[in-house]
Amino acid sequence: MSTYCEVAPGHPWHGPYHDKEYGFPLDGDAALFERLALEINQAGLSWLTVLKKRAAFVAAFRGFDVARVARFTARDEVRLLADAGIIRNRLKVRAVIENARRIRELNKTHGSFAAWLGVHHPRAKDEWLKLFRQHFVFVGGEIVGEFLMSTGYLPGAHHETCPVYGRIARLRPPWMRVAKR
Repeated sequence: MSTYCEVAPGHPWHGPYHDKEYGFPLDGDAALFERLALEINQAGLSWLTVLKKRAAFVAAFRGFDVARVARFTARDEVRLLADAGIIRNRLKVRAVIENARRIRELNKTHGSFAAWLGVHHPRAKDEWLKLFRQHFVFVGGEIVGEFLMSTGYLPGAHHETCPVYGRIARLRPPWMRVAKR
């Protein structure tokens, strides 16, 4: 079986994501929220579908501004479900909106989504999954695992012989900073 590091380079959509985003540490709430929303929307579909619709998602969800999305109403949900540029799945749309509200709640106690992640790092994937299920909706093992791997909280985004691995290692992502407890 081929790995993402073998098949993504050179691909018009996967290549840039693999080379410049996947596994790189993220710390801004909008960037983290976007990644969580995209992972939720990928469930049951291909990552290529999500990448192709990414610009439409950014526009539809107002740049993934957590405060703005947390204030979305039923009218916004109708607008989103009519937007052919995104994945029009009611459960996924509602999950993104609800998770924005939950991130706002975490911000009250931790200051930011990134700070909340930092407080709970390091954890094994199964511990992260349990924590995410306590705080978010529509989060299963694949969604949580890919979200954490793609944002630098869990290892495994790239194999050690991938040229991108070295670039990420120089940034010292969270999974490299602290040994698992």
